[in-house]
Amino acid sequence: MTTFEVWIIIILVVGVVFSNLAVLKYSAKFKLPPFKSPSNLKKNKKDPKSKLGGFDQP
Repeated sequence: MTTFEVWIIIILVVGVVFSNLAVLKYSAKFKLPPFKSPSNLKKNKKDPKSKLGGFDQP
């Protein structure tokens, strides 16, 4: 390999690492809703005002 090809590979690898770090930093700001326990799922099936609009859960 020539020196030029080695530099291109190094720049690409560094770019991928920094872009992954930027995505992790950006996505860390988002909050996920809390997971529901199985007992809460059974209660929500019977509740007509559940978020699913009355549809059965798979």
